[in-house]
Amino acid sequence: MLARVRSGALLGIDAVVVECEVDMALGLPYFNVVGQAEGAVRESKVRVISALKNTGFELPQKRVTVNLAPADLKKEGAAFELPIALGVLVAAKQLEEASVARLLFGGELSLDGALRPIKGALPLAVAARNHGFEGVMLPAANAPEAALVEGLRVLPVTHLREAVDHLTGARPVTPYVREEAPDVPGRDGTGPDMADVRGQPELKLALEMAAAGGHNLLLSGPPGSGKTMLARRLPGILPEMTFPEALEVTKVYSVLGLLAEGHALMRERPFRAPHHTLSDAGLVGGGAAARPGELSLAHNGVLFLDELPEFRKNVLEVLRQPLEEGVIHLARANQHITYPCRVMLVAAMNPCPCGYYGVAGRVCTCADYRRFEYNTRVSGPLLDRIDMTLQTRPVEYQHLAPAEAREPTSRYYRERVQAARERQRDRYRDEPGVHCNAQLPPHLLRRHCVMSRRAEVMLERAVRKYGLSARAHDRILKVALTRTDLEGHARIEEVDIQLAIDFRMLDRVNHPHASTQGPRASQAEPTFRPAGASGPASPRE
Repeated sequence: MLARVRSGALLGIDAVVVECEVDMALGLPYFNVVGQAEGAVRESKVRVISALKNTGFELPQKRVTVNLAPADLKKEGAAFELPIALGVLVAAKQLEEASVARLLFGGELSLDGALRPIKGALPLAVAARNHGFEGVMLPAANAPEAALVEGLRVLPVTHLREAVDHLTGARPVTPYVREEAPDVPGRDGTGPDMADVRGQPELKLALEMAAAGGHNLLLSGPPGSGKTMLARRLPGILPEMTFPEALEVTKVYSVLGLLAEGHALMRERPFRAPHHTLSDAGLVGGGAAARPGELSLAHNGVLFLDELPEFRKNVLEVLRQPLEEGVIHLARANQHITYPCRVMLVAAMNPCPCGYYGVAGRVCTCADYRRFEYNTRVSGPLLDRIDMTLQTRPVEYQHLAPAEAREPTSRYYRERVQAARERQRDRYRDEPGVHCNAQLPPHLLRRHCVMSRRAEVMLERAVRKYGLSARAHDRILKVALTRTDLEGHARIEEVDIQLAIDFRMLDRVNHPHASTQGPRASQAEPTFRPAGASGPASPRE
């Protein structure tokens, strides 16, 4: 007899519905699994047979063939064991096929029939809803994750016997009910706080603007000047994730099995800080199984690359396309996979290998050629994709003294960032795929970036003076627009453009005839907020 039970196979961060076809025929006792089954799937026949016997079911002495269709899709993991076991029971006429027709199944079996949690329960539930299934039957540990999908019945089971009893009607399983509404993911407030950072007002302003607009940021300066300390406090001032954003992040972590126990939904924006020995496949994803990399794990969050020039050049160069498009396309011989990677790139580097080039009171021990070789490890095209580049300096003693006034907290910055993001969401509500200023495509730039005449003149002079690319021009506009959102300006003013230009330090430093002060610096100075200030900054003109 032929039986069919539906399950799902992961393809990227989505699931594809798979039919587990079980054929039971006369012949020598044999159990075979076909359909591009990888190692763990091929081994599932041993666990299925033991689980069925130890649960009290009698297996006929027949030839059993299991086909996982579509056959051209690789099947990995242990999620097929529960549907295969149920398919064997249907083929042996110990279950009615109608009882399994409207459900999608997934679960790993232990030898005694107990169910263990699986990876990718959330994508499996999404696939079940999209293909019109009434519900999913999953291990109880995966039920909170699957219940995030609206309009789907989730049946949590802990044992094969419990699953069979539900399908026969002997003891129906109570559907899982989500305990709390996931509308606004929370923040526990236990992370590093901006109040710990003394002084550095210009760096705090840059961090606030980067968070408000989702801009990429590079900090360059000597050791101990606060680069890493500031970067690790960035997640605390980022806006709350919306539920759709949180669901996207949760899917990535679900397929890798990285969701913490008891946390079905990713509530905090990710912060990933990989070591510089990372490979290109580890960064963008790939390998034999084409798994997500650090870029996708940082989706809707922050990817922090400390000691940027120490990363291998081929690793850094693969960042170019993902930073522009927000997705990664992995091509394999028989499949193409797309992973999301809409991230804020935050990088930190020293000015030279010893770290003290240009630092007052310290002597740089690096030869000129070593400084040149060190800085050219980061290519121009990659730097062009970074919106804001800043020079950090050692903190002066008066800022470290105990008598220094208390610095603004992360909560203060987060409230301002949240307000700016709300303005952007309202502005882009009719623009699909655009959530913040950094994601604004070129064809929409002029529509939303309304400048005063003086601001236009200043931008034109900066482009001509520093030989800026079209991409750098657009990124200056986006940063200036973020400044207007933070301060509530009706249009981009001269001070906004000046600040955006000042926050592209490398464009000025690398230009042979440019000063480090930026164009017309005497007419429009950068606006900084004094330490301890509780209100918005005022332009100093």
